[in-house]
Amino acid sequence: MVEEITSSGSPDEWSDLPPSPRNFATSRRALSVVLATSIVVPLVCFSAYCYRDYVSRVSAANGAVTRLARVAQEHALKVMDLNGDMSTRVTDVLGARDDRQIDEKEESLHEQLDRIGGGYPQVASIAVFGTGGRLLVSSRYYPSPPISIAGREDFKAARALSPQPYIALPMRGAVSGLPVFNMTTARLTPDGRFLGAIAVALRLDYFERFYGELSEEGLPVAVGLYRRDGATLVRYFGRPAPGKARLSQQRPEPVLAEVLRDKPASGMTRIVSGDDDLATITAFRRVGDYPLYVAVGYEPATVWMQWWKHCALIGILIGVPSIAVWLLVLYSFRQVSAEERAWRSWHAEAMRRASAEASGRRLQRMGALGNLVGNVAHEFNNLLLAVSTNMAIARSKECKDVDAEVGAVERVVEGASALARGLLSVTGKLPARQAIVRLDSWLPSVEEAIRRVFETDTVKVSVEVPSDPWPVLVDVSELKLTIINVATNAGDAMPHGGRFVVQVQNLQMAGDDPDLPAGDYVLVELSDNGEGMPDEVVRRAFEPLFTTRRRVARVGLGLSQVLAACERNGGTARLNSEWGAGTTVRLYLPRYRDAVDDPVLAATASVEATSASRPSVLIVEDNLEVAAGLAAALGFLDLQVHHETGADSALSLLDSGVSFDFVLSDIQMPGRLNGIDLAERLRAQYPTLRMALMTGYADELERAQRVGVPILSKPFAIRDLHHLIVAGLSEDSRHVIRIS
Repeated sequence: MVEEITSSGSPDEWSDLPPSPRNFATSRRALSVVLATSIVVPLVCFSAYCYRDYVSRVSAANGAVTRLARVAQEHALKVMDLNGDMSTRVTDVLGARDDRQIDEKEESLHEQLDRIGGGYPQVASIAVFGTGGRLLVSSRYYPSPPISIAGREDFKAARALSPQPYIALPMRGAVSGLPVFNMTTARLTPDGRFLGAIAVALRLDYFERFYGELSEEGLPVAVGLYRRDGATLVRYFGRPAPGKARLSQQRPEPVLAEVLRDKPASGMTRIVSGDDDLATITAFRRVGDYPLYVAVGYEPATVWMQWWKHCALIGILIGVPSIAVWLLVLYSFRQVSAEERAWRSWHAEAMRRASAEASGRRLQRMGALGNLVGNVAHEFNNLLLAVSTNMAIARSKECKDVDAEVGAVERVVEGASALARGLLSVTGKLPARQAIVRLDSWLPSVEEAIRRVFETDTVKVSVEVPSDPWPVLVDVSELKLTIINVATNAGDAMPHGGRFVVQVQNLQMAGDDPDLPAGDYVLVELSDNGEGMPDEVVRRAFEPLFTTRRRVARVGLGLSQVLAACERNGGTARLNSEWGAGTTVRLYLPRYRDAVDDPVLAATASVEATSASRPSVLIVEDNLEVAAGLAAALGFLDLQVHHETGADSALSLLDSGVSFDFVLSDIQMPGRLNGIDLAERLRAQYPTLRMALMTGYADELERAQRVGVPILSKPFAIRDLHHLIVAGLSEDSRHVIRIS
């Protein structure tokens, strides 16, 4: 619903703006690749290294315990073989002596036993027990204390004539008082009769010291000596208190017993210790032909902890430079974003500047065009005024058989005047021709003109006006042109028919809208159910010379003229449109509060009743044809007329003492003073003198309006001028100005 005039401020004028110096999306992708690489590559390398290091540590730990188990096996085998040798030597020393004979030789036997076992650190004592389990002789004490081991398992095993030495569970030695475990061998006569037992007590702390030395290679290990049934003889994990063995730790290992049941020579298994619930990976080996095994184990948690600490250190060494790279990349991201924001801001500013320059050039062109149009319209309006006044004179003279011709000329003058006013409306220099209007009586008179706008009968026109709308002070012809403009655009938006509705309502504004001060307004709402407008068109709809149509078949000034007309009358215009749902244009016109029923006729009647003499009128006009037409027309109205060609001569005439009842002056005139200057001088020097200005081109319209005199827009009807003069000369002239 907006006319299609291509704006001269097209983006083509911005084509010389420099392109972006870099592709920010490409920069971000490159930085993203760098960031991902700096994360993934170190992480993959670190993970691969840590995995390989863990596997290597586990393999090294397994190899270490296997090696230590072999050393512990060799050590235990030597100790056991030595014990066997000592038992054989003691057997040779005792021979076939019975308990009594041994008692008799106790002292010498004690010395011999001491020589046999006293030089070995692992031996706590060598003891000889009789057939009843009584201690007969000991390498540690003389005389032997009264001790019997008749109820001990090792003595019972020896008495059962077992051919193998019996290894007892750890105990605190009855003779030595030290934590020991005994290797007990039966003493037999040549014919196989049981004579007693020989017990070699081995010190636990000796084994713990040796196992402690094994575990000092770097990997904390647990080293133990076990019987085949899983019973623990010696178990070392951590350094014991000096000189003490830990009997409390010598508990059975059922898992190990299960593994050793089949008498394997060596192997590796996982054991959870009953002492401290520590899981260990254990390597075990059998000690020769003895019912003994050595086992060396390590805790996986220890290996894991060492591995974790090592990886943490490596992670720190890798992480510090990696974090530095990440921070650098993130900083680069921020720099790219800042650079992009700066570039976008600069580009937007450059576009705004280019747009402002383009707008400036458009305004300059429009200003130049406006001046040209204004000057042409001024002369055009002078010609039209001359024609219209002469047509009025012709009608006054009642020329025969020329009514049709005179009417045709008057209609042409009216159309040409509307065209000139439309051109001046775009320039913003249209002189006001305001009148008090009641829309309930005026709108129905223009309904037929609205209907003629639509080229098809499929568009239904509806005019809805309340019975008591507030009066408004508007330029009637301009308001009509405004409604016709909107209707024309509505017709273009409804090529297949539709509905165009004109609605009027009284409206009170609270002042929330900056363009509409608080007060009373008459709202004229013009709606159609056509195609509507997209948002980008709605935003620019009121721009001068903007349109979306490339070919225009008729002259039109678009919605910019609609907005300008409303603003000149003290209101504004609003546009609401939705694509595919229609458009509504709202005209806000201020309420006029000083209206009377017919002020012009009332003023005319007052003058006719009180004025019997012929009033005198001074016409100040540089165009002689216009002046002659006005003088002739006013002469027919029984007014005395005097003409001056400029404001300077008119002011001199008045200063010389010549008086007039009314002064009618053009605004644009050659000379030192123009019509506005003359009006200001007369207001100051002759405040009671009535005056009006006329113009076809109000170059200083705001200044002219501030003077406070009526302004007639050329071409005007002689009857309007007559009413203005009559009203100006009436005593009650408070409504005079409102005709302008």
